[in-house]
Amino acid sequence: MTELLTSAQMRAIEAAAMASGAVTGLELMERAGRGVVAAIFEEWPEVREGAFKAVVLCGPGNNGGDGFVVARLLRERGWIVRVLSLGDATRHGPDAAAMRTRWEAMAGPTDEGAVDLAVDALFGIGMTRGCDLPAPMREVWDGAARRAAVDVPTGLQADDGRVVMPALVADLTVTFHAPKLGHMLGQGPEVCGRLAVVDIGITGGKSVSLVGKPEAVRLRKRGGAHKFGHGALLVLAGGAGRGGAARLAARGALRVGAGVVTVGCPSEAVPENAARLDAVMLRVVEDGATLAGMLEDRRIGVVCLGPGLGTGEREAGLVAGALRAERMPYAVCDADALTLLSRDAGLFAALHAGCVLTPHAGEFARLFPDIVAKLEAPAVTGPAYSKVDATREAAARAGCVVLFKGADTVIAAPDGRCAVHAAAYERAAPWLATAGSGDVLAGFIAGLIARGFDPFDAACTGAWLHVECAREFGPGLIAEDLPEMLPAVFRRLGV
Repeated sequence: MTELLTSAQMRAIEAAAMASGAVTGLELMERAGRGVVAAIFEEWPEVREGAFKAVVLCGPGNNGGDGFVVARLLRERGWIVRVLSLGDATRHGPDAAAMRTRWEAMAGPTDEGAVDLAVDALFGIGMTRGCDLPAPMREVWDGAARRAAVDVPTGLQADDGRVVMPALVADLTVTFHAPKLGHMLGQGPEVCGRLAVVDIGITGGKSVSLVGKPEAVRLRKRGGAHKFGHGALLVLAGGAGRGGAARLAARGALRVGAGVVTVGCPSEAVPENAARLDAVMLRVVEDGATLAGMLEDRRIGVVCLGPGLGTGEREAGLVAGALRAERMPYAVCDADALTLLSRDAGLFAALHAGCVLTPHAGEFARLFPDIVAKLEAPAVTGPAYSKVDATREAAARAGCVVLFKGADTVIAAPDGRCAVHAAAYERAAPWLATAGSGDVLAGFIAGLIARGFDPFDAACTGAWLHVECAREFGPGLIAEDLPEMLPAVFRRLGV
């Protein structure tokens, strides 16, 4: 998996490389500038040859130093380049000052006409709060035909993806060594345009993983096993007229490869569910006592709780029975189950390491209101408190895996493992914002756990498959379509 870094981690990696003697700060700056220019030409090959016009916006720190390298390299290629500097030149560190001197020593034409390329090298990962940019800078940026940001667009915080001022929205953002959290979280994908990662010859850093394509071998079924050998799970459904969400979850679990899937519902809902289920089995589950009897069947390894379940006394008893069952190791808690957990501290205390919580933003706020208060508070001193920090804290408190849903889904385990699944850039799938899609995701995760996946891995893999199914179908998607896309996704993976 690709690693995502905080700004502090990136600075530490660079400092360690320089302290080892493997590279100097000037060399890193030169590599960064060359990497930006290479990425620009890869993105826009039509400007490789010719006397095009560029304006480079340079800030007072090392990001500005990278900008001076870009300006120099473009001028060496025959471009007409103008630099607009922000702040006092005396604030530049020695490396950035040296690059500014090299730039200023070059003679070349200037032109204040139409701009083919604007480069934002103002603050990069150093931006922690907003500032007022001179109007000429914004005018140049807004009027440029192409816009590239160095490391992070101005206005975007690298640690949490929060925009702290009207951002310089880029068409291309070029970052170094590894993506930063802010590229994937919050508004990051909206302001970064396309993201390019440049290797500048340093190593190190392991913080948060970016969920990537799962290995096909892990998704293949074992030859020779019978249906129970691929896992059995139970999805608890609500009363009459409320079974659709549970059926979606059950269909998702079956399609993802669980061998046996059963929907458990009250007797009043049996006719409705029986009319809509074929390969999915159906059992009457009236109350906690009935559930306890079912869970004596040791073949049932997972219970999916919440989709369309309801939030009454009966349903609270079912959730409590599933979480407190002596031999039930795994439970996926979604939707109504999360509401019940947020209302009852005793029920929340029953969570264990075999559980996965899948809250969206509203459910997360009900479960962890104090954590959300920290998440929403502006960063005054020190690094921002990000969605990654919030999800890690929630997982530690709950003692189980938490998947905090969104286009920037974050998955954390109580042991500290954390991953981001960003439905952004080339994997954007806005049509996933449709009723019932979260129920299918809960089913995917439950089905993968039933097949033997660790809860954290199941959550990561389920999130990736969920988005890939949406991308497979495309616009017009409804939740019922998601499980039906899995066969095509599996074939493309080589499963």
